Amino acid sequence: MFDNLTGKLQNVFRNLRGLGKISESNVTDSLRDVRLALLDADVNFKVVKDFIDRVHAQSLGVEVVQSVQPGQQLIKIIHDELVVLLGGENAALNLSGAPSCLMLVGLHGSGKTTSAGKLARLLTKQGRQPLLVAADVYRPAAMDQLATLGEKLEVPVFVRKGETDVLKIAREALAFAAAQHRNTVIFDTAGRLQIDEPLIQELVRLRDLVKPDEILLVLDAATGQEAVNVATHFDQALSITGSILTKLDGDARGGAALSLRAVTHKPIKFAGLGEKLEDFEPFHPERMASRILGMGDVVSLVEKAVEAVDEDDARKLEEKMRKGEFTLEDFLAQLRQMKKLGPLEQLVGLLPGGAQALQGADMSKSEKEFRRMEAMICAMTPKERQAPAILNASRRRRIAAGSGVSVTELNTLLNRFNQMQQMMKKMGKFKKLMSRMGGGSGPAGWLGR
Repeated sequence: MFDNLTGKLQNVFRNLRGLGKISESNVTDSLRDVRLALLDADVNFKVVKDFIDRVHAQSLGVEVVQSVQPGQQLIKIIHDELVVLLGGENAALNLSGAPSCLMLVGLHGSGKTTSAGKLARLLTKQGRQPLLVAADVYRPAAMDQLATLGEKLEVPVFVRKGETDVLKIAREALAFAAAQHRNTVIFDTAGRLQIDEPLIQELVRLRDLVKPDEILLVLDAATGQEAVNVATHFDQALSITGSILTKLDGDARGGAALSLRAVTHKPIKFAGLGEKLEDFEPFHPERMASRILGMGDVVSLVEKAVEAVDEDDARKLEEKMRKGEFTLEDFLAQLRQMKKLGPLEQLVGLLPGGAQALQGADMSKSEKEFRRMEAMICAMTPKERQAPAILNASRRRRIAAGSGVSVTELNTLLNRFNQMQQMMKKMGKFKKLMSRMGGGSGPAGWLGR
């Protein structure tokens, strides 16, 4: 996400950090590089001009804090203006209706159907009872896709195959929602290959019928400059209330994210970060600005960890580790929990300085190693995972053949695991000793007695 832009801005900041003072000359030079980086990321040229003008005016008018280096202060101004450009703060959904209705609109292929499923999953986790409505009467595959997503999420989907009247589908869906006590209705509407006036008018009639609390424009992040025209047209026709940016994981430029809010004056409410249903999150301008500038996003990383890790399981695992009873079964569970957090490249990118660390690094190699370790453990019997000591030469050959690796690779994994187990046992004994000596307060408590 924003790989090219982040890399170029990092080069600018590297020069800024060495500045002894802020002058009009070095501000102008630095902002020229920032302007070129933004334009290369496909940000709308007018948005870039206004952004650079604001940063320039603030940079020359700011009084430098003595404890902060001048270059760092300029970086902070760029960060703060980027936050403003992206919307200032997170904009929550307005769900005041009974039921609340949401319309997802956008071009064909922008990711509306998948976003509808992701949004339903998020709302379910927040305690709401969503109903997905297949309102795309032109693409039967969209109805099938939505039905599959609903089945996976255990969320009801209202489908009327063969019906071509969108308004009739909407009326029946609202009646169904009332009967099933569903308090949030998400309409997955028809996309188009380009702006199609008859289809836009169909959306206008649907809007007037269901009176949605939210009309969300779903926009592919790779759309770039064209995003401005698309967003403007949909906003003029429907008065959108916000947008969902999709496919941010695959877009190295990210210009749409930086142009969208400034052009429509409507907030970006959600970001799609991958193909999985869980790769979807509320859009936080400050966090996104930090990611773009290579400063990481630790808050989002912690939120991902809290969502993926079961608290009781974590407590039991800690107890096992303390007692030195950590098995290959536990190790497998840990590998799978890490996979739930998302791709390794995405996780490292959330750490401060992670963007720089990723430059030139082959994250796919680490991902591949994780998969091979998982395959090796899965090829073992439950008894072998609990007691690796029983793995003699013939068992090891069987496991290596079953997981498609060499015996040498398997031996390396077992040796690493054995070293980790020994270390955990030593840590457990040390903690036990400290507890005895100091009543849980460590060496200081023992010495105080």
